Amino acid sequence: MDNYPALIVIAPLLTAFLAGIAVWIRERLAYPIALTGLAVSIFSAGKVLMQVITSGTIQYRLAGWAPPMGIEYRIDLLNAMVLLLVSSIAFLNLVASYKSVDQEINDRAGSFYTMYLLFVTGLLGVTVTGDLFNLYVLIELTSLTSYAMIALGDRDRAPLASLNYVFIGVIGASFYLLGVGYLYMQTGSLNMADVANILSGIQGSSTVLTAFILMMIGIWIKMAFFPMHVWLPNAYTYSPIGFARVVAPLMTKVMIYVMIRLMITVFGFDYIFKTLNLSDAVVWLGTIAILSGAVMALSQKNLKKMLTYIIVCEIGYMVGGAWLGNQLGMTGAILHILNDALMTFALFLAVGNMAYRLKKLDLTDLQGLFGKMPWTMAGFVLAAFSIIGVPPTCGFFSKWYLILGAFEAGAYHFAGALIISSLLSAVLFFKVFEICFFEPMSKDHGHGESHSQVVIEEAPISMLFVSGLVSLSLIVAGLYSGTIVNTIILPFLK
Repeated sequence: MDNYPALIVIAPLLTAFLAGIAVWIRERLAYPIALTGLAVSIFSAGKVLMQVITSGTIQYRLAGWAPPMGIEYRIDLLNAMVLLLVSSIAFLNLVASYKSVDQEINDRAGSFYTMYLLFVTGLLGVTVTGDLFNLYVLIELTSLTSYAMIALGDRDRAPLASLNYVFIGVIGASFYLLGVGYLYMQTGSLNMADVANILSGIQGSSTVLTAFILMMIGIWIKMAFFPMHVWLPNAYTYSPIGFARVVAPLMTKVMIYVMIRLMITVFGFDYIFKTLNLSDAVVWLGTIAILSGAVMALSQKNLKKMLTYIIVCEIGYMVGGAWLGNQLGMTGAILHILNDALMTFALFLAVGNMAYRLKKLDLTDLQGLFGKMPWTMAGFVLAAFSIIGVPPTCGFFSKWYLILGAFEAGAYHFAGALIISSLLSAVLFFKVFEICFFEPMSKDHGHGESHSQVVIEEAPISMLFVSGLVSLSLIVAGLYSGTIVNTIILPFLK
């Protein structure tokens, strides 16, 4: 029990090493090895969450070195929830991706699983660490594996999209690292809790202000906060579907978690909302991000790229909510980390099923899909309703908290953007539904069948099962939103 915090990260790291060896011995072993590592990580994350709920914050010292000199894993209610979310989505996606990986990158499948495990290791490490420099190292581990895995996708477009991500990712990492350097220069420490104690007495320092601005810009670039989003659409669109389904729901949400962690644990509410008083400006940026992402999504002709712009829109929800400066807004932002990860995962699972059968994802390729892939489309509809905010799906409840927080803060423009974006999302998805249901399949697309003779060609059962399970979880998460708020989010914020 004492070592579960370490096992969460060590299990996928060690199995990445074993999967890499398996590539040279017997490549087929890489997949069960990867599944085993992530299963151990889920089990450990679940145990840790239960322990934190019952006993409070866990402080785990790596190699026995006491902080601030040693690296500490500090797990409270917030990152315990995110750890379980990351490990669960990574495991379920791996279950669903076996067939698609075999179809897309058969000759490099073993390498894919090795890098996949390293990517998940980075995300879990980012979530669990209590050290600012260790956080940078783990963000870069996640980014480096992302660059490689994106390049495995579309042979014409993926390498260029990956290179673009490299350039912008390096800029974001440099901003964050410079900020950490300034903070270390002022405090002499890298441990988050220790830095927070020191900063409480020197919040008027220009060095601290510089550090804060640099670190925020770096994290905003990494999360693709508008207008620093330019790397994301092509990177996610042209990556292998097995990777897109895990990077789309997790990468940006973990970076949102990092932003909230810096705001709450390191710099503190008083410094951000009283000393700096930047909340109005950032909420306006969030408003612009929401509307811009929704409008750009409407103009897309490719389903996968359309969903990437919805991610840009959703990032605006969470950033704006976190910066409203009240409990309702922060509650909505944290709840939306969970909800948006599930919603995006469900959408990309359905899109992965479509890609497996259709090979193309332009909107014109989706004609008659309700008849050809009814179960996949049922999952897609549930996920779309959740993005729109239709009750009782989980998307409604986090939006509700965000809107209440906006009204309490007097940020009526932010509340208006939330409502308008929901309406635009409804227009966008119903346009897709119209194509998939009302427009008959062409002869090439439907193999010459008439609309009444459509042959059902669903995705493999493993892909379909995971897609259905996650889609149904959107309703379950919605029904238990109150429990999540009262058990995890509000006790954390207090």
